[in-house]
Amino acid sequence: MDVKTAFLNGDLDEEIYMEQPEGFIVPGQEKKVCKLVKSLYRLKRAPKQWHLKFDNALMSNGFKINECDKCVYTKSTQDGFVIVCLYVDDMLIIGSNIGMIKSTKKILTNNFDMKDLGVADVILGIKISRTFDGLVLSQSHYIEKILAKFSKYDTSPVRTPYDPSLNLVKNIGHGVSQIEYARIIGSLMYLMNCTRPHIAYSSNRLSRYTSNPRGIIGKL
Repeated sequence: MDVKTAFLNGDLDEEIYMEQPEGFIVPGQEKKVCKLVKSLYRLKRAPKQWHLKFDNALMSNGFKINECDKCVYTKSTQDGFVIVCLYVDDMLIIGSNIGMIKSTKKILTNNFDMKDLGVADVILGIKISRTFDGLVLSQSHYIEKILAKFSKYDTSPVRTPYDPSLNLVKNIGHGVSQIEYARIIGSLMYLMNCTRPHIAYSSNRLSRYTSNPRGIIGKL
């Protein structure tokens, strides 16, 4: 499910004022300002206030916050269990039965303006496939997207995620394609954190030279 205009749901716990927005200035009252009654996008406190509002909505309906990840909520009853994973305004709902999932959706729609995206297929760049043995998480399509974006790189497969014979040294000269290099490292780190932990060592080694790279990565 997806929350529409999530940050606009946050409640403010202090007085905040803003200049009258361009195109909405009241004639004769140009020097006046607007007092905010709700959270607003680009407001520094907006993410925190939205998260507090979401916390209160779920916890008041029997959910508990996971102590290891504050964006994971769980609820257990005699009928089963349900887990809600929140990422800003996107959420994944997992339950032991369809009844628990439907009741959770009802709680969310009663509190927020929601959009039901149906059965989970892709979320946050991770593809979910269903098999007879269970669920399979894959980011092959994300990897293909990276390779297409940085089309100059070699796409031939390798057996190991890092070549131990490769000797990386600090560049003392002029940096080459620093921004592009940093983008590639960021893409690799996202893969590493989600479904490809085996590239953690190579990503760590390569990220040490982000500030002043001498060349471009030859293989992803």
